[in-house]
Amino acid sequence: MPEAQTPSAENPAAIPLQAALGLIALVVVWGLSIPLTKLALAETGPLTLTALRYVAAVICFAGVLAGRPVPPPRALLRMALLGALGIGIGQVAQALGVERANASVATIISALIPLLVVVFAVIRLRQRIRPAHVLGLLLAILGVALVAGGGPEAASGFGFTGEALVLLSAISIALSYVMLAELTVAHGAAVVSAWSSLAGLLLLLPAAGWELSAGPRWPGPTGIAVVIYLGAFVSAAGLWLWLYLLRVLPARIAAGAQYFQPLVGVGASAWLFGDVLGLPFAIGTGLILGGVMLTTLPMKR
Repeated sequence: MPEAQTPSAENPAAIPLQAALGLIALVVVWGLSIPLTKLALAETGPLTLTALRYVAAVICFAGVLAGRPVPPPRALLRMALLGALGIGIGQVAQALGVERANASVATIISALIPLLVVVFAVIRLRQRIRPAHVLGLLLAILGVALVAGGGPEAASGFGFTGEALVLLSAISIALSYVMLAELTVAHGAAVVSAWSSLAGLLLLLPAAGWELSAGPRWPGPTGIAVVIYLGAFVSAAGLWLWLYLLRVLPARIAAGAQYFQPLVGVGASAWLFGDVLGLPFAIGTGLILGGVMLTTLPMKR
């Protein structure tokens, strides 16, 4: 069977059908993650939900680790630290924030992750950036202010705590992605993700146990379905699909399609929770997405 061709400037139409379908699937799967998290939090606590999510993910990752040599101790330590940063801080902060903020607002703030990846990469690699990148960052900051202040009302008594936690989550996750890059060169993204997920889960188990002992709230049928979805599809299958797309498509096409994720999330939030979105929210959303697109432009023309 002939190999699928990677699209190029000379042959832009040679996008395999399965890759196109994979792009659509990934946008939908990742776009629904925050609204479904909000739905599951009605049944269980944020620490319990996040821990159970990574139990499901680690079970799926077991196939990745089977038969592979264990990375050296120093690499394992770095993977564990990445798990603490991206999961122990990033994913926990996201769950806590989604519990306190509206799903629509949380979805849009999370769209800052690719922008923050570029910013942290520039800082770490000491690269010069184009004026368009600075403009994109400023637009996104203004957009976050409009979205946080002009979105649907947050849960009573929390003020902007939820939005701040989701922003902390985006910063932590983006930083973990940048730090992940060096390890993936030597060990592969799937192996690094598997070990960092395991480390994050081990860190979460005591916290989830404390939460359950303080007020037992085990997920019901809806919560269990969401746990399986987040662990198996968002964290595990989503990663494998993303790696496949990066092999068969140019990175700009694979990454560019992910700008549609917030639209899926906001639409699902409006349908599930009846969020009423005003003009400031719409303007802020446009500024954030525009800022993300500007900031992720290539460093050179």
